[in-house]
Amino acid sequence: MSTPPAAAVSGSAAARHHVTVHGRPDGPVVLLVHGFGSDQQVWRPLLPAFTGEHRVVLVDQAGAGRFDAGTYDRERYSTLDGYADDLVDVCEELDLRDVVVVAHSVSSMIAARAALRAPERFRQLVMLAPSARYTDDPATGYDGGFSTEDVEELLASLDHNYLAWTAAVGPMIMGNPDRPELGEEFAGSFRRLHPGTARDFARATFLADSRELLTRVQVPTLVLQCRDDALAPESATREVAARLPRATLVDLDASGHCPHVSAPAETASVVLAHLPGRP
Repeated sequence: MSTPPAAAVSGSAAARHHVTVHGRPDGPVVLLVHGFGSDQQVWRPLLPAFTGEHRVVLVDQAGAGRFDAGTYDRERYSTLDGYADDLVDVCEELDLRDVVVVAHSVSSMIAARAALRAPERFRQLVMLAPSARYTDDPATGYDGGFSTEDVEELLASLDHNYLAWTAAVGPMIMGNPDRPELGEEFAGSFRRLHPGTARDFARATFLADSRELLTRVQVPTLVLQCRDDALAPESATREVAARLPRATLVDLDASGHCPHVSAPAETASVVLAHLPGRP
């Protein structure tokens, strides 16, 4: 099935984030939010499953894709709060209501923050391969998958040689070593980012701790977990589901950190099966 052509949306927030809209204008709204290292194009494999019945809204987050680089504010994007404010800005400007947000990786925590800022806008969250904290917390026994030293080394290597960092990290995040073309494609997506904005997003991502915040999210949330996820291990994803008051956890039969790329049909099927009916 071919992807319907996108309609560009005008307006300050919409223009800043190169918002495009696909599918049925009168359909329930699904907002797809890419994670660190990609842009809205990463959702192409998933789009055909949603556009027949839904109004699908795509954004380029700060520093990614066709985001308006002239509006980039390093202070705003020093934490995940700035990215969450962007989502709320887009929803308010377009007057989107009863929104289902499908967010990948760290953008799951961005979506959670947005839902706390404007709960009246959001009907459901779908978190693909989320983690509330990437670093271990020995004091509480929390296993985030990375030691503090691991994260410091990762960020230092990004600062030292961004191109070499993308070549190493892209395939690691994607997983699926038997399909190396996926890792190479993801590394290419990283290289399209401006190194400065990528550093800001990486620091905001790997230094954040969203565990307590999740306990206050009242929006129903579907949490999707993958096998052999190098970035969000099973312990971290299950912690996300355990802390959310209204969570449903589903184990995907997909490996790696990007199931919407490596297993789009299965990912779409599971998401669609858990979407609410029309408002």
